[in-house]
Amino acid sequence: MFRTHLNVAWRSIKKDKLFTIIKIGGFAVGICACILISLFIKNEVSYDKHYAKNDQIYRVVMQGVFEGEVMKSTHFPLPFAEALQTDFAEIEKAGKVNSIEIFGAGKRGFRLEGKQENTFEENFLLADQEAFNILEIELEQGNAKTALTNPQSIVLSESKAAKYFPNGNAVGQTVFLDNDATKPYTITGIMQDVPKNSHLNFDFLLPVDDQYGGWTNQNYFTYVLVNPNTNIAGLEQKMASVVEKYIIPAQIERGRSADFINVLRTIEYKLQPISDIYLKSDLKMQDGLKHGDIKFVWLFAAIALFVLLLAIINFINLSTAKSANRAKEVGLRKTIGAFRNNLVNQFLTESVLFSIISFVLGTVMAWTLLPMFNEIAAKKIVMPWTAWWFLPVLFVSSLIVGVLAGLYPAFYLSAFRPANVLKGSLSIGSKSGKLRSGLVVFQFTTSVVLIIGTLIIYQQMDYIINKKLGYQKEQVVVLEGTNILGDKMESFKNQLLGLAQVKSVTATSYLPLDGGSRNGNTFRLENKDDGGRGVPAQIWRVDYDYIKTLGIELKKGRDFSKEFATDSENAIIINSKMASDLGLKDPIGKKVSNGQTFNVIGVIEDFHFKSLKEDISALSLVIGENIGAVSVKLEKGNPSEALAAIEAIWDSNIPNQTLSYNFMEQEFAQMHDDVQRMGKIFNSFALFAILVACLGLFALSAFMVEQRKKEISIRLVLGAPFKSIYQLLTLDFLKLILVSICIAIPIGWYLMNRWLEGFAYHINIGLGIFISAGIIALGVAILTISYQSIGAALVKPTKGLRTE
Repeated sequence: MFRTHLNVAWRSIKKDKLFTIIKIGGFAVGICACILISLFIKNEVSYDKHYAKNDQIYRVVMQGVFEGEVMKSTHFPLPFAEALQTDFAEIEKAGKVNSIEIFGAGKRGFRLEGKQENTFEENFLLADQEAFNILEIELEQGNAKTALTNPQSIVLSESKAAKYFPNGNAVGQTVFLDNDATKPYTITGIMQDVPKNSHLNFDFLLPVDDQYGGWTNQNYFTYVLVNPNTNIAGLEQKMASVVEKYIIPAQIERGRSADFINVLRTIEYKLQPISDIYLKSDLKMQDGLKHGDIKFVWLFAAIALFVLLLAIINFINLSTAKSANRAKEVGLRKTIGAFRNNLVNQFLTESVLFSIISFVLGTVMAWTLLPMFNEIAAKKIVMPWTAWWFLPVLFVSSLIVGVLAGLYPAFYLSAFRPANVLKGSLSIGSKSGKLRSGLVVFQFTTSVVLIIGTLIIYQQMDYIINKKLGYQKEQVVVLEGTNILGDKMESFKNQLLGLAQVKSVTATSYLPLDGGSRNGNTFRLENKDDGGRGVPAQIWRVDYDYIKTLGIELKKGRDFSKEFATDSENAIIINSKMASDLGLKDPIGKKVSNGQTFNVIGVIEDFHFKSLKEDISALSLVIGENIGAVSVKLEKGNPSEALAAIEAIWDSNIPNQTLSYNFMEQEFAQMHDDVQRMGKIFNSFALFAILVACLGLFALSAFMVEQRKKEISIRLVLGAPFKSIYQLLTLDFLKLILVSICIAIPIGWYLMNRWLEGFAYHINIGLGIFISAGIIALGVAILTISYQSIGAALVKPTKGLRTE
């Protein structure tokens, strides 16, 4: 019996090629989208799941209340980890990690002993031995117990060791960082490459630098390994005692105000599971790491589900629409004794066969498109052909989807009464079924929502890239790894300034870009009766040409100047936000302190030094040496000539290292790469969904023309104009599309408003977006329907009548 069902199903597939292609093609597109999105989601949720003791490893997060706002941080004092391990029996290990560039993490020059050539390397990380053990870093060579105990030790990844020591003799070799021959590092271990799905990305490990070792400097991530079955909520409550025992006494000794101490008393410590760091971290933590977004994961999961639903709806619509063509088959089968369950099984077999063929095609499509998808998503996802679960999951899914898609058509078609069928009562089919109309509305409602989302994401990205930032990123070249210049820096700057193509030059790695140095402090006003109100702010060490080079607007006071000897000692320039936080209406001449007292000489316009997802926060500039990067403001003109001249000057100063540079405009765009990538992925799958919906509409319009051939021919014989025939075939569909647009607009507005809430600065959703989405949807629908409608209106009437 099953073989009979299979043979009949195969004959049915071959009988009507257009409908078969659309059914299978729509299914395959939906399945392709589902596979790609599923692989992407699997990759996103797999971050930090590779640890053997995954459920015991946590990162510590601090939160406190400042002026009614909850402030969060992941940076802690150097002794904090040791205090946790000593004071709390539940904590088996506590270690610290530093990713802040001013401590030697980030980007550095790298040179082997005996070699003259320096190379520019990234992904340095500082960690202590406990963190090394907590993060389960596996060594291929060296002693894991002592790898980071020596302050002059360094651990390399396998890939970097292979790059520099192809003969495999790396351990024990000496290297130099930033061309500093006075400070040699010994390679003490070769570690396995860090998995790509880790929130920490590093190729070089250095011991923690303890130069800022007190309780008042907060620079380190703290990771803990808790004992099995630890009550996490109870441990978090107990950890609050660290504030009274260690932090408050240290701050009182430093002379902090009573208000500041009261803020400290609001501090709580939370333990964040390591597997939550990548996807579920609050932006307020500002940990400087790359993160995914759990909202996008849910969004893409919803899109995958909707694309598959649209494909299933196409199948149901086309199956019920073609009911007239199967009616006689059903009537005859019942007349000669077929039971309804036989017919249900027959139609379900057809549906499952459709599904299996579609799954095969969809999987091949996904495999073919995966390299392009990886390029858009900046991933290295591979099809898990060898995974034990992959092919069985696909097969079982094809059966489930086939059964679900075929249930309604099977029961609908098998319910026809033989007498009615054979009398011809069902000859017109179900060309105006309410269910089918409802499903078309659902399809295009989904499509219009996705069109609205696509337009808003595009406008938000355009807004971010072109928003006035408060500084000038255009024509600025950032030279990286320039700390290798050492005492040649001043001469290098002067040589650059001698170029006709160069306007100005500033040397500092404190830049409004991802990867730029950061240093958070708490400031208060001096000479206040209450000791001053503490305000968290950034303090950036810059040179005299920083404001001029980046084109930052000076609102009050003056810029730094070498004519004032005290500028290099105690002058400070603050942004408007910091002045407001300190309650200063006229800040010039006021004194502020972070332990060192500074005199405010100027106020700059607030500028965006973080992602536009975050508000502008308090920031200050002081004169200080920081030569990790050099920013060069170019004159307008041909930048390639300027770059060639800059490179020649670099080579004359540092002949053994290739110059690494980037344009600030490009680096700013990279700050928002994650959102742009998500936007591209969203747009791609939105197109998938719209394509599936249009395939269904195309097939339904083709069926409508086929069912009304005789009517159209008679109308043409009686002199009906082209316009009336076209309206006859399109008007009903266009009414459904208009209903879809009306339903989709409030849904799209709500969903995209929620998405935009993730940005501190975003566009306002105007009426124009919804009008544009409606026009696009109508245009796509009209184009889809018109192919069949125009063809029907232009056909010779005799042909239609003869065929009938």
